[in-house]
Amino acid sequence: MTDDLIKADKLVKKYGDLTAVDGISFAIEPGICFGFLGPNGAGKTTTVKMIHCVSPVTSGTLTVFGLPANVDNRKIKSITGVIPQENYLDEDLTVDQNLLLFADVFGIKKAEAKKRIAELLSFVELEKKANSKINALSTGMKRRLTIAKALINQPKLIIADEPTTGLDPQARHLIWQRLRSVKRQGTTMVLTTQYMEEAEQLCDRVAIMYEGKILKEGTPPELIAELIGNEVIEIQIPAEEDKPIIEKLSGNDFQFERVGDSLYLYCRDGRAVIQKVMEMNLPRVIHRPASLEDVFLKLTGRNLKE
Repeated sequence: MTDDLIKADKLVKKYGDLTAVDGISFAIEPGICFGFLGPNGAGKTTTVKMIHCVSPVTSGTLTVFGLPANVDNRKIKSITGVIPQENYLDEDLTVDQNLLLFADVFGIKKAEAKKRIAELLSFVELEKKANSKINALSTGMKRRLTIAKALINQPKLIIADEPTTGLDPQARHLIWQRLRSVKRQGTTMVLTTQYMEEAEQLCDRVAIMYEGKILKEGTPPELIAELIGNEVIEIQIPAEEDKPIIEKLSGNDFQFERVGDSLYLYCRDGRAVIQKVMEMNLPRVIHRPASLEDVFLKLTGRNLKE
């Protein structure tokens, strides 16, 4: 049995009277991508800050590579790469100079650093921008440079905190490709994201967080099958029309939920259900595969949380 690379037991993080992480436990095996999913304020970023030793644990235990994840643990930091939410690039330096400066932080000799930089810029498709200043880069290019920066120390663990927020679809898909490539090389990855498609693209296991707690953990297919089924039917109708529709569908295997202006039907096999729904000649019906987003919204609620 493989030893867990990261292990937390009853992990708590408090800021004064605020409990940001509330007694969570989890274990992450080597070589996988583990995702913390949740809305703003769920405790995702706070959790990963403790994992990469920049925020002290209030109580409970947290180990990384079998070592206590203390803020002064340089060993963990030396073999961890971090893709933060912000890019933190020096605008006065070129792409090449930014990476050289960061390589120096890890004590990488200049000749070796230059070799790694050339390889990384090719990896993130920025080799033609090596001598460009940061302000000449697009948002997507800056994000790819931040990934290169996180890989300069050849880490065994990558922390990716909301890695594609604010990017266009092309840039997002390119970053997903690069992160999958890193994982295939054996690097363990911890991801935080609000994008459920991103989690399905990258994660082997996910933990869905809400108000500092883990509501559910598992593989995306497991969670979808357990909580939703295989198919979803959305019917946009007034709430007073729900009862006659549900009565007409009785005898079929489905669950239902009313949210806002829509009735959601969750089905193991939606063929019989959708056939009956279509016979009702309703104005707007959407029939689609169940997704991790359905799981997320079912657990955390479909209404806006401020």
